[in-house]
Parts: sequence; structure tokens; C-alpha cells
Amino acid sequence: MRLLTITAVSVMLASCSPNDNTPTTSNPDQGVAAPSDSAQTAAPASTSEEFARASDALMQRMLSRSPEWSIYAGNYEDADQVTIPDAARRADDLAFVEAELAGLANFDPETLPPEQRIDYTLLTNELQSMHWYVTEFRDWQWDPSNYNVAGPIGLLLNTPYAPEADRLRTVQARLQQVPEYYQAARSNINNPTREHTGLAIIQNQGTLNLIGSSLSDRVAASSLETAEKQQFEQVRQRAVETVTGFITEMQALAETLAEADEARPFRIGAELYEAKFAYDIQSGFTARELYDRAVEEKNRLHNDMDAITIELWHEYFPDQAMPDDRLERIGQLIDHLSDQHIERENFITEIERQIPLLTAFVNEHDLLDQDPTRPLVVRETPEYMRGGGAGASVSAPGPFNPTADTYYNVTPLDDYTDEQAASYLREYNQWVLQILNIHEAIPGHYTQLVHGNKSTGLIKSLLRNGAMIEGWAVYSERMMLEEGWADQEPEMWLMYGKWNLRVVTNAIMDYAVHVLGMTQDEAMDMMLREAFQEQTEAENKWRRITLSQVQLTSYFTGYAEIYDFRERRKAELGDDFDLKTFHNRFLGYGNAPVPAIIDMMEGAD
Repeated sequence: MRLLTITAVSVMLASCSPNDNTPTTSNPDQGVAAPSDSAQTAAPASTSEEFARASDALMQRMLSRSPEWSIYAGNYEDADQVTIPDAARRADDLAFVEAELAGLANFDPETLPPEQRIDYTLLTNELQSMHWYVTEFRDWQWDPSNYNVAGPIGLLLNTPYAPEADRLRTVQARLQQVPEYYQAARSNINNPTREHTGLAIIQNQGTLNLIGSSLSDRVAASSLETAEKQQFEQVRQRAVETVTGFITEMQALAETLAEADEARPFRIGAELYEAKFAYDIQSGFTARELYDRAVEEKNRLHNDMDAITIELWHEYFPDQAMPDDRLERIGQLIDHLSDQHIERENFITEIERQIPLLTAFVNEHDLLDQDPTRPLVVRETPEYMRGGGAGASVSAPGPFNPTADTYYNVTPLDDYTDEQAASYLREYNQWVLQILNIHEAIPGHYTQLVHGNKSTGLIKSLLRNGAMIEGWAVYSERMMLEEGWADQEPEMWLMYGKWNLRVVTNAIMDYAVHVLGMTQDEAMDMMLREAFQEQTEAENKWRRITLSQVQLTSYFTGYAEIYDFRERRKAELGDDFDLKTFHNRFLGYGNAPVPAIIDMMEGAD
């Protein structure tokens, strides 16, 4: 599963520089320019043409205010600029938001065609979300892991959008602004949580590796002039000193927090959780409704898995009585089957081997369109992206550079003890590893994001809805098994049930921990006993829950909405329903919220 490390393109405020590769806002040199005519006009505007011009102009203004976001989107025009997340920047952002919301209020969304109504909704939600994050959620104060300069630098170094020398000059310009960036970060941090302070230390240590000796060697071997190389090295060393100083301060802060009787809790509570769910997920569910639906789904999955266990029991345990408790017997069979896994040293190699097999299956079964010209590169997760609890993720190019490589990031097991590695490999056994690759790669995230970058309209490509993206990946797992991947093998369906229980219990626990006060022991019991997870996986998931909020619900939310919609379409269309057509049409609307895509597809009939 993934921690939103796709190159997330929701616009966040300059006060935030999230560690999950979510870019932040704006060019500090620009300040808040007066809004364009579309944001200032008081005259009613309702035509499609007027909204198209105004919304495109707004999207361009949002991009121009955020060089980091532009980099992730594949636009490198202002890549040498760093957004400084200080108080002045936050004030500028709030003024920008208020002016642009006033401009959007001149349009009546009911007069717009369906696709533009979605654009209106996405833009309005994004602007309102930006305001809420800085004024209400305020994680720019209590989450030090927001502050990390590595993401954009890593992309600039790894994306051949320009000659190497030019990219290095851009990196140097960004490195030159590192001291000012971290000075603003220090000024922002106030009463942080222990958990996010620890994450800031881990990930900024990864930043040191990114801008350390390997970068120095790369510059030395480049075509830069000798004087440029010397200047680069001076700038790089100062940046290293700055990041090192920030880490040292965070380590001292962590020690203070560890000794304190009380520290800010990582749990955000019901009011903030419901609001964050509404802004981030954009679902037809409320957070509480989604929690209740997930509890029902957990019980259904247990019933299905029990039926498979009863069917297979005597094949694997011919001389052993089957336990009366269903969770016990399901767990025993899963535990037995989990011994069948890849060797530690072959983990990443096996993932690489499976990708072309999945591609061939999708093509042979005519499930949806693919694009062989868009490469997928399996790589080890960069160190500055590690530490958040996700072992696999996808980093996809933005719409301005759609032919750039998409990376399937896999965290190696090098830092695991033998016991931890064995537990992890049992979790990602020979069946679950296939499902992981479906989810992350084909026809999951990689395939969906290729379609998303080709969708009509910049807004839907840039304002990506996480629940749609994650929901599609989860939906694709079940769809592939339904269509014959693994030949309807009951063992695969059993392991799919175990895997899908993770999605379901993620949604349950995230709400229960942050809102209902579920303890670590209670969460671990749910993961280990009810979801049949391995100890290492459960420990990583608990860590992830303490470091994030709401995102873990996106998987089940999007999946439930997509699967329900597909089943409804099948019932409505009968023999006229075509799965490939459904998939291509659904993905063709880009990364919009699922309820909005449903509205467009039904409105197009």
C-alpha cells in the first residue's frame, strides 16, 4: 500500500512542504498579485466559454505561485525558486484564496456543463481546503516533517527535462535558498507531536544523503565550468550544514518531548477529522458513514474467507481438526500458506518480473487501454521518501511532462533484521505480492495515472483526488481476480480477502484511533487477529496511523464507490455492458472525485 507518494498535485499552502512529495505553493518573489479580471469582476458570468477562460487562468495563477507544484506537474519554468514557508507567505496565500473564491462566486455552477461543474467543484474545494489547512488544521505548527527540501531536488536530478548542466544550475539555485527555508521552518514549529518530530529527523537524514557526497561527485563529473563547480560545492556544503543543524535541533526537541509529562497528541479528534475527510476525500460518505460501512465489510470478508478455509482445510491439514473459532481457523490456514514467499534478496527482482505478465494479461483479456510508450521503472525508494510506513509507492510524472518515467518505488529490506524481513516476506507472500503489483502498477496506479495525464482539462489532471486514485487501485485488484488472474485459485481469493481486510481495517482504525480513542493494543489486536497481518506490517501500519490522518480511508472510500457504481451499471445495461468501455470511460475523466465521475458518466447517457 502506499502513503500518497504519487507526485501528489493538490495545492498546499506555502507554510507546508509535506514529506509525501506533495508540493507547496508559491513563488516568494511574486507575492499576491492582484487577481485577474475573472477574480475581480462583479458581473454575473455563466457561460461555458467564460468559465473555461477564467478557470484556466486561475489554474495558471495557482501554478505560478508554486514552483514546487509546477515541478511535480512537469513545468520547470520557475524551478529555481523555493517557496519560503513563513508567516508572510501564509498571509499572502490567504489573501489569494479569498480573492479567488470571490471570483468563482460569480459563476453559477448549475449553468455549466457537467465537466465544468466538476472543475468548479475541484477549484472551490481546493481553495477552501487551503484556507482551512492554514487557519484551522495548522499542521505547519505541529508537524515538523512538513519541512523537507528533498522532493523537488530529487525530481530535478532524476528527470532529464534539460541538459545535465542546466539542471544542476537549477538545483544549485534551490540549494542556495535552503538556509532561508529552514529558518522559516524553525519559526513555525510550536508544540509539535513526538511522532512527527521523529519523522522529520528520519526524512531529513535522507535529504542529507541526497545532497551529500554523491551529489558532489556528480557535479565534479559534470560539464560545468571549474568556477561553477567550486561555487556549487560551497552552496551544497552550506545546505548540508543547514539540514544537519535542523536535524540536530529536532533531535534535541525530540529528547525534550520524550521527557515531558505531556506532549501534543497525534490524534486530531472528531471535528478536525470530519472536516479533513470532507476536504481531502470529497466522498458521498461522511467519515462516520464510511466507518460504519467498513465495519460491515469486515464481517462480509470474514464470512467469505471462512467458506474458503472450510473448503481447503483438509487439503492442507488432513490430520488436524478444524478449530471451532472462525478467526482461528482462517488465521491458521493463512499462516501456513504465508510460508510460500520469495527470498529476501529476490524481492525487488520478482516485482520486476511480474510487471510484463500483468501487462500481457490486461491486453489479452481486453480490460482497458494501455500505452506502451509510457515507461514504468522499478527502483529502490529514495531515502528521503522512506520512514513513513509505506513499503511501495508510485511517483508519476505531471501533465506538463507526461512522457517522463513513472517510478515504482520499492523499499529494500536492507535495514530489517532477519526476523523482521521474514515477517515482511510472509506478509507479501507469493499471492499477496501479485496483488501488490496489481495495485501499484498494472492496472492500478501506474495505468490510472497514465490515463489521468491524458484526460481533458488541466484542472482534473492537477487537482488529483486521492480517493479516486486509491479507490481505482483497490478496485483493480478485485477486478483482475474476477477476470481470471490466478485462475480463480481459492488460495488467491483467500489471500485477497486478507489483503482487502487491510483496506477495510485501515478505514476502521484510522477513524477509531483519531476520533474514538482506539489504543495501540486494540489496533494491533485488530490487525493481527482480525486482519491476519504479520507483526512487522502491523507495527508499520500503527506508525502510519500516528503520522497521517484520513488518507488511510481513501482506499476503501474510493473502492466502495467505484465498485457500487460498476455493479449498478451492469444491472442497468445488462448485455450492453462492456467492461473495457466502462473502464476507459471512467479513467477518461481524469482524477476527479468518484461522485463527480459518476455524475458525468450518468449525465452522458
